[in-house]
Amino acid sequence: MDQDHDASADLLEQVRQALEQRTSLRIQGSDSKAMLGRPVDGQTLDTRSHRGIVSYDPTELVLTARAGTPLREIEAVLYEAGQMLPFEPPHLGDGATLGGMVAAGLAGPRRPWAGSVRDHVLGTRVITGHGKLLRFGGEVMKNVAGYDLSRLLAGSFGCLGVLTEVSLKVLPRPRICQSLRLSMDLRQALGELAAWGQQALPITAACHDGDALHLRLEGGEGSVTSAAERLGGAPLDNRYWHDLREQRLAFFAADEPLWRLSLPHNSPPLSLPGRQLLDWGGAQRWLKSTASPSVIREAVAGLGGHATLHACHSAGFHPLPEPLLRYQRNLKRQLDPRGIFNPGRLYADI
Repeated sequence: MDQDHDASADLLEQVRQALEQRTSLRIQGSDSKAMLGRPVDGQTLDTRSHRGIVSYDPTELVLTARAGTPLREIEAVLYEAGQMLPFEPPHLGDGATLGGMVAAGLAGPRRPWAGSVRDHVLGTRVITGHGKLLRFGGEVMKNVAGYDLSRLLAGSFGCLGVLTEVSLKVLPRPRICQSLRLSMDLRQALGELAAWGQQALPITAACHDGDALHLRLEGGEGSVTSAAERLGGAPLDNRYWHDLREQRLAFFAADEPLWRLSLPHNSPPLSLPGRQLLDWGGAQRWLKSTASPSVIREAVAGLGGHATLHACHSAGFHPLPEPLLRYQRNLKRQLDPRGIFNPGRLYADI
């Protein structure tokens, strides 16, 4: 496969043929996020032939690349320039692509402190359900004020169109990174995190595994050293955060179904069957449990959150209230009027 190849004309032709033949398309990159959402019945449209970095200006903190570009290649180029994707997107597979990253909208441990995937999308090129290749947004921050369709595509799981190109805001890598392990129970950890959130501490990751609180400190040498001395605890290998992001910790290896619970900041501990691991300072909680979806979702919804089952399953995403579902349907009809893109991936009738 070519390392740098513009296959947008081929992808556009596939979409136009699907429109003519009224066939559905299953959009994928490396398929590393296939466990999320409902199974899709359709002809595969593989974006991986459409790859390569189109432009990158480290001084402007903007990178533009084709959707099939492997994330590892993008991150390697950024690393050489002393920069990074600040939201730490999980790969969950060796061949994870840029398009899949945006379509899934997943972020790693730095999410509460750096923002989401959506927050860093400046512009996109998209093949719509009208058989047109359109450009949305821009390549500098001043062009993304107001309503921007590019950001709606983040987390849409390919249901609104085929991403062909993405422009992203990137950031410099922190100069110093130090991780700590502090022995404390969950309630104490949540209380401490709430208090630390009101202070000028360089925390960029916080996870509780049931036994201890794990923290990552990043920034200048002086601020990191001072915070580490103040917080105490034992040194922790910085690799921990990569293993958490990629679901390689021992917690994820158990056989029980895996749930991702998203909760408002400072939510109290959840009383649910199974084992929990808290990320994002408690706003994202991983649950290994055989409890029924209704039990889990009722508990999470009671706190104003939602629950996603990490398995290709009809009950994958949290059900939407009818008003939100109506907005989703209307948006789908506007961008994909014949419903050919990943039909049913998010919800049965979208």
